[in-house]
Amino acid sequence: MGDLDDGPEQKPLDENEVEQAILNLLPAKHFDLVISHNPAGEYTKHRRHEEVGKTVIKLWDDGKILTGELWVFAYTDDNKRHYPVAVENANRYRTLMKRIWQRKYRIITETYGFEKNGFEAETTPRAESFWQFTDPVAAKEWLNKLMNLKI
Repeated sequence: MGDLDDGPEQKPLDENEVEQAILNLLPAKHFDLVISHNPAGEYTKHRRHEEVGKTVIKLWDDGKILTGELWVFAYTDDNKRHYPVAVENANRYRTLMKRIWQRKYRIITETYGFEKNGFEAETTPRAESFWQFTDPVAAKEWLNKLMNLKI
């Protein structure tokens, strides 16, 4: 997220601002794997996640991010009916071993400093899932379909 506002009352950012923030955070080199936010937001509405996910796919398609694979988080909250959960039929789905989940929980609560009874800690997933892409054109096509479904 860099220095981009990640609070609950986010205002839309200019696409160029999001693009520049991402490019400033990534060194100019080839990556084996880039993991990003989902253009659908991971939760029913998380504007910054949506903007970042969309921009990462665009940058990859434009050749400004070089990677062999792109994974985007695959979670759903069923339109806020429950906390976000991993999408079981995503390309990549894995239940975390207890010690891995505990380490992730400690990162959320101790490293990042989120409250133990807060949203971030309560939603620390026990499973992870991702939509996996090895071709930027396929990722861009998926993004276009996703954006048309949201309209």
